[in-house]
Amino acid sequence: MTDGLQRRAAGGLLGIECGGTKSTALLADAGGWLLQRIQAGPANLRLLTDAQLLRHFRTIASALPRPDAIAIGMAGARTEVDRARICRAAARVWGEVPCYATNDLETALMAAAGPPVAADRPAAIPRVLILSGTGSCCFGRAADGRTAKVGGWGHILGDKGSGFEIGLRALKAVVYYLDRDGEWSALGQRILRKLQLNEPNDLINWAQQAGKTDIAALAVEVFAARARRDPIASDILEGAAHSLAKDAAACARRLAGQGTRVQFILSGSVLIQQPRFADKVTVLLKQLWPRAVVTPLRRESVWGAVELARQFNVAADVRRLSSKRATRSSAGRRSQSLLTSAATDVELVRTLALSPTEERNPRSMTLDKLPLGEAIALMLREDARIPAALLAERATIERAVRLIVRSFQRGGRLFYVGAGTSGRLGVLDASECPPTFRTPPELVQGIIAGGQRAIWEAVEGAEDDADAGARALAHRGVTRRDTVVGIAASGRTPFVWGALGEAKRRGAGTVLLCFNPHLKIPRALRPTLVLAPKIGPEILTGSTRLKAGTATKLVLNIFTTLAMVRMGKVLGNLMIDVKASNVKLRDRAARMVRELTGADDAAARAALERCAWQVRPACARLKRSAT
Repeated sequence: MTDGLQRRAAGGLLGIECGGTKSTALLADAGGWLLQRIQAGPANLRLLTDAQLLRHFRTIASALPRPDAIAIGMAGARTEVDRARICRAAARVWGEVPCYATNDLETALMAAAGPPVAADRPAAIPRVLILSGTGSCCFGRAADGRTAKVGGWGHILGDKGSGFEIGLRALKAVVYYLDRDGEWSALGQRILRKLQLNEPNDLINWAQQAGKTDIAALAVEVFAARARRDPIASDILEGAAHSLAKDAAACARRLAGQGTRVQFILSGSVLIQQPRFADKVTVLLKQLWPRAVVTPLRRESVWGAVELARQFNVAADVRRLSSKRATRSSAGRRSQSLLTSAATDVELVRTLALSPTEERNPRSMTLDKLPLGEAIALMLREDARIPAALLAERATIERAVRLIVRSFQRGGRLFYVGAGTSGRLGVLDASECPPTFRTPPELVQGIIAGGQRAIWEAVEGAEDDADAGARALAHRGVTRRDTVVGIAASGRTPFVWGALGEAKRRGAGTVLLCFNPHLKIPRALRPTLVLAPKIGPEILTGSTRLKAGTATKLVLNIFTTLAMVRMGKVLGNLMIDVKASNVKLRDRAARMVRELTGADDAAARAALERCAWQVRPACARLKRSAT
């Protein structure tokens, strides 16, 4: 028998849930045991052509055996016409396999099927699903099969209490309070960091191009700000909780009288991943509906599609049920005054000789004529000069690390500021700290001239704007507790000097990392530290992505690695605070626990699972149990 025939003979119940973020398919046996799981891209029926819908289903079908029955819950499926369209596409992919089509709300509600309270057996009570993720909606079903829906109009017309609305309200609030009070708020600072933008004005272009999920992603920053008692964030989330509770009660009123017991099921990333917010919604809901039974959705909503497929398959007359498918119900203060002198300040920074980054390298004068092997050897020999140049600056590098550690110990942050390659390397090093050392993303931040777009393409003139560099620092709320490292290969990048000047005015520690030892810096402008290793000219004249880029990466590695060592995030040479977010890192975490405690692999993994895959508490747990 061929592999294809074996796959076709496998059978099973296939549940598919397609949403605006992703699609998930589960193949299970009749007893509900999972046989196979796959994920595919997003699929909202309203946004797909027939050809795209067909391709989407074929992608899923190609990875799974042929099922005995299918249920598909798809975002955007609102009408019987929509359901018929889904079934037609499914028939072209899976042939005569019975298919039940509905929306993703019904699959989520079905995932919570079963009497919620033992006392309610055998009579079921009405259920209302409260969904708050990227979008939001309330969907309910009464014991007699009647359905009701409140919301679900999409982010332009609805989505009250959703991640999108929370993110959008945050954007509007931070610019409103900037206009009203002349201050850029702490929430605004978080948003700029999240979006890798430099100043409030940059939000205009970003918002014009941002999609629904981009804006919804800002909700995480609102929740983080609320955890720090940010009043703007607290107000936004209070309003979102009231919206969800009111919509859920309105949905319940369409299904049952006020005195009826109703189960409300919390679902979606906003409600499931933010328990404090879910608790607030629960309190408000019980005020509006005293007999409410509020529970979170305890399993993935795609399991509701599997259950629908099972029900559709066990019926005695599949064809009869299929024909009746269409009858089913659906359902900070303004900083301009401080920044006016930034451009003038930069003009005072001189170089006594041509920067080595602009000199021609005598060893590479015939680079275009060298055989490939010799050119490779030349490049490696030039890179081999870098460690000695950095070792000569070891004392200054040490002082810089101590400056960064002092900031961390005082509750401050580290900022890298640069343009072009220098800026990208700063962003890279900052982005690697959270997974490596489990640090909050705001602890080490990268700022690049030109903002987010400059990470992958050149932004003309961005590095020449000193005032933009100063504004970027002002709008991140830099204080005397922070350290700002300006990275400029030639040492004269205006954007960097604007940022360093603003940081100095705010009392922050400042470091200039450059590769021009000929700089002459007026005393009033001089940073706390100047680090200017003598690495010599580039093999390709002026191309500072070469030796200067390599040297920059080495120095930034030293800064953050040794600062984190000093902060206790390393034991021996083990990164004990690593964020074990994938298989490789979980294997590494298990090895560390074994080495540090002497436990076997099974015990190490069990302890890690109980401690959310955090090495340090897992080790402590094992050591306590050993005593």
